[in-house]
Amino acid sequence: MYRVIKRTDLTQKQSVLFRIIAVFGALIATSIFIMIIGFNPIDVYVSMLDGSFGSTYRFREAIIQAIPLIVTSLGISVAFRMKFWNIGAEGQIIMGAFAASYFALYHSNLPTGLLLLVMFVSAVITGGIWSLIPAYFKARFGTNETLFTLMMNYIAQKFLMYLQYGPWRDPNALGAGKIALFSDNATLPEVFGIHIGWIAAIVLVLLMYIFINKTKRGYEIQVIGESENTARYAGMNVKKIILSSIFLSGALCGMVGMFQVSGVNHTLSYQVANGVGFTAIITTWLAGLSAPIIVIACFLFAVLQQGGTYIQTAFNIHSSVAQILQGMILFFVLGSEFFVQYKLIRKRTTEHTIVKEVA
Repeated sequence: MYRVIKRTDLTQKQSVLFRIIAVFGALIATSIFIMIIGFNPIDVYVSMLDGSFGSTYRFREAIIQAIPLIVTSLGISVAFRMKFWNIGAEGQIIMGAFAASYFALYHSNLPTGLLLLVMFVSAVITGGIWSLIPAYFKARFGTNETLFTLMMNYIAQKFLMYLQYGPWRDPNALGAGKIALFSDNATLPEVFGIHIGWIAAIVLVLLMYIFINKTKRGYEIQVIGESENTARYAGMNVKKIILSSIFLSGALCGMVGMFQVSGVNHTLSYQVANGVGFTAIITTWLAGLSAPIIVIACFLFAVLQQGGTYIQTAFNIHSSVAQILQGMILFFVLGSEFFVQYKLIRKRTTEHTIVKEVA
């Protein structure tokens, strides 16, 4: 029998060593899998890198995939710092996308600058309000925020499905239900071939770092995460801080919804979140809730996703094979994080000690 205890004596060098071992373990495991399915592992690895860095277009695609991950991870990190397990980022992205799309579809006569501003503000507010619902029930009735936020993802998605196949369906679309494409004035402008969401992401990373580490509210969030009772004894309005911080968390996720519909898809679909809300949980945890490290984790994850997509075409393999490779790499990386923070201790229970304890 084993028990898990938290590490207190791990040096930085040992921490780095664990992660290096995990990377080599992932390479060995995926190499074996690749050889089993009949391919050369080196060729596959080179192609994965080529899929993200082989051309300007592919690199841009990797950046485009990283943008929603970064902003969503920043939002989730605010909630996680207070031990509020926001698993509802997916739904908050969807509702932000819905709000932005309403103005894009039904108020497209507005000037470009004003329309984009209204879309942005509505997405941020709607995402924030959507996250406030479970936060209020948690503060008022002590409900489980993990289950509550998770279930609200399905409500948001089914609501969009209703719109897509019902009142918002484009009558000119052939086949399955689709929502009409946005007009040009509802589309985010581009800088270096990428929508301006990448600039917003960089600014948000800097602001989040300052907010958490240099402001009073950031300090209060960290104190509440350590102990709500300590925060109350210090005179903090815990309920107000929690609600406002969760609103911020959802607002950032709602912002991602606007970026996706206006900057990437140029229309709305019930699949707009595309798993970003769940993936961001992994990147947030891997980054240790640190805003600067979130950028690195999200970019590496985007490279992994983009590379996985590329090898499907390069080697004519099914998407499930690429997903298996991604999953195996993540398994080893996440496993290393567990052993960085915890260790297994074998329980030694002998007949002698049991008799001694009974006596």
